[in-house]
Amino acid sequence: MRKPLIAGNWKLNKGGKDALELSRRIKEGIGDILNVDVLICPPFTALAEVHEVTRDSPVKLGAQDCFYEMNGAYTGEISPLFLLDVGCEYVILGHSERRKYFAETGDIIGMKLRAAIGVGLYTILCVGEKSEERESGGAYDVVKTQLGGSLSDIPDDYIRKITIAYEPVWAIGTGKTCDPDVANEMHQFIREWTGKRFGYKIAEEMRILYGGSIKPENISSLIEKEHIDGGLVGGASLKAESFLEIIRTASEKNKLTTDKHG
Repeated sequence: MRKPLIAGNWKLNKGGKDALELSRRIKEGIGDILNVDVLICPPFTALAEVHEVTRDSPVKLGAQDCFYEMNGAYTGEISPLFLLDVGCEYVILGHSERRKYFAETGDIIGMKLRAAIGVGLYTILCVGEKSEERESGGAYDVVKTQLGGSLSDIPDDYIRKITIAYEPVWAIGTGKTCDPDVANEMHQFIREWTGKRFGYKIAEEMRILYGGSIKPENISSLIEKEHIDGGLVGGASLKAESFLEIIRTASEKNKLTTDKHG
């Protein structure tokens, strides 16, 4: 059984006191939920202070990006080593907003993956198609190209530190959610692609998350699908109540599934 992961991507929101307050409320609200992994990814400037709140709790800490070099003349960049220094366990890479606004390519994302995993970080690789690519029937080709572009040079022993997040670009921040069956089919495609490249045992163990306008009202219908192992949550992770409700629903669904399979 793959343990669900609910990850909150705060994007360019919740700095300073707001970050501390939100992380405290999430930490306190989780209680004894242990059958779901919980991750929050605040802005860079809040990571160290949020870690002081979440340390020794079930809440894991992640960053929203990193660079592919450890140090050097790279103004404005963040080394994977610096993320370790402030308590990060995870880093999100290849988000569609990074691809769109910062022209990140598969090669660059692959370099970042290797750098982050090389120092011990777990990674979340984001893939997903645009609206016109879905409408033209090219969604699977787009995702296949993104997977190949980022993972072609990844050593086999690194793949266990990669979680993949399928985030259809047209669903991010729009209020539109991919139909759960359609999302599950893409997740199955990603798992099969991973199996052919890295082995089917690894593919069966890999967590594949869905992202794109996840909210308390739709998480249940998504997470009950066979190949959807959690969610990368955007806007709904900025309010403790909605994020905690998503976590509780995922926990209950996982408990029911675990009980069913003994």
